[in-house]
Amino acid sequence: MGSAFRGIVARHWALLTLLAVAGLYAPEPTAREDAAPPRPNILFILADDLGYGDIGANGNALIDTPNIDTLADAGVRLSSFYAPANVCTPSRAGFLTGRYPVRMGLAKGVIRPHSEHGLGADETTLASVLQSAGYRTAMVGKWHLGNRPPHWPTTHGFDSFLGVPYSNDMSPFPLYEGERVIEEEVEQSTLTERYTDAAVAVIEAQDDRPFFLYLAHTFPHIPLAAGPPFRGRSEAGLYGDTVETIDWSLGRILEALGRTGQRDNTLILFSSDNGPWFEGAAGGARDRKGSSWEGAYRVPFIASWPAGLPGGRHSSEPVSGLDLLPTLAHLAGASVDGLALDGRDIWPVLSKGGESPHEYLLFFNEDQIAAVRSGAWRLVLRSYYKSYDVPHAALGYPLLFDLARDPGEQYSMAPDQPAVVARLLAIVERERERLAVPPPPPFPPPPTGSKEPPAG
Repeated sequence: MGSAFRGIVARHWALLTLLAVAGLYAPEPTAREDAAPPRPNILFILADDLGYGDIGANGNALIDTPNIDTLADAGVRLSSFYAPANVCTPSRAGFLTGRYPVRMGLAKGVIRPHSEHGLGADETTLASVLQSAGYRTAMVGKWHLGNRPPHWPTTHGFDSFLGVPYSNDMSPFPLYEGERVIEEEVEQSTLTERYTDAAVAVIEAQDDRPFFLYLAHTFPHIPLAAGPPFRGRSEAGLYGDTVETIDWSLGRILEALGRTGQRDNTLILFSSDNGPWFEGAAGGARDRKGSSWEGAYRVPFIASWPAGLPGGRHSSEPVSGLDLLPTLAHLAGASVDGLALDGRDIWPVLSKGGESPHEYLLFFNEDQIAAVRSGAWRLVLRSYYKSYDVPHAALGYPLLFDLARDPGEQYSMAPDQPAVVARLLAIVERERERLAVPPPPPFPPPPTGSKEPPAG
């Protein structure tokens, strides 16, 4: 029986050999032929206070952003991508850890030059995850997660750092290399160009490892500044000049990636830490940075990776900056087991146009849940800016908006949708308990001399 079986096998392989020679049989593709692209280089570019509507790809006609727009055309543009918070420090903490900032004591306000606190040593960052997976890691630009050595970029997974410790409206405003001050008071009009030079140097320093580069621009945060080559160039004043300088920076980086043969396998992510401030366009969303409305959280987002991501696509699925860590860890083959993450892997959204993995997203104002979104419904519990906190809740908080029909949050549907309101409030209460969020403070009293709105 054994010899008969061997004879059958021999005749079978002889037949396959003849068919292959005749071109009638094609073997299955090998693992090498089926393999995904190698692990990508990852470049995360984060602008500061850039509004959703400040780039041409999102409809701006006054600010010229050809490189950003080309990146969007060649990649995936998300129109419901939310920053982790509505101001700088907590948002950056969320981007880098995949966790709500309230979990790490960084939800309230922003870090200032005299602050002693910062990103804790027990927090795992995107940089440390990728560093452990064999990436060389570099940061260029604004940190704003702590000014003391325990909180510094080089203690949180970055091999190198060149940049500034906090926002450019704070003083002193030094430039650091690693943990060493190299300029006591940096000239702000040169920052974008100097950041770009440093980023290009990281790209050119090729070795056998993929790189992760986090480029966190200082602008268009105020005070605004642009170098002589860019000043007065845009049709949107000095604000537009700073955005066009960031676009120029991206162009130089794309040139460096192409020149070094790395563009095809570099995943570029472009976004902003929160919505715009005094100037800038929120792209039709209500209000700005620091509030509880859409304009404070919804920011531009573009992902482009020629070797691994089909381009020319758009998704309106609601996702978050918290999702970057688990998504990029997946692409890098890195484990996130044991991490208490709030973000989710959104690679199916980016690569296949899949649905958001989130049943809901929370929006914090400092340590309070200010709003929640589920599907197209967004429930605003209150705005914590005094100018918007109508005395005695005369607006009838919570307010419910259908973003599919009313993206500007102009008309509350709460009276007509009690079941939706109840469902979202139940989510908020459950999350308050899970995240140990303190009880909401009372509404402020009416200003002296104010009157209740007339009835009817």
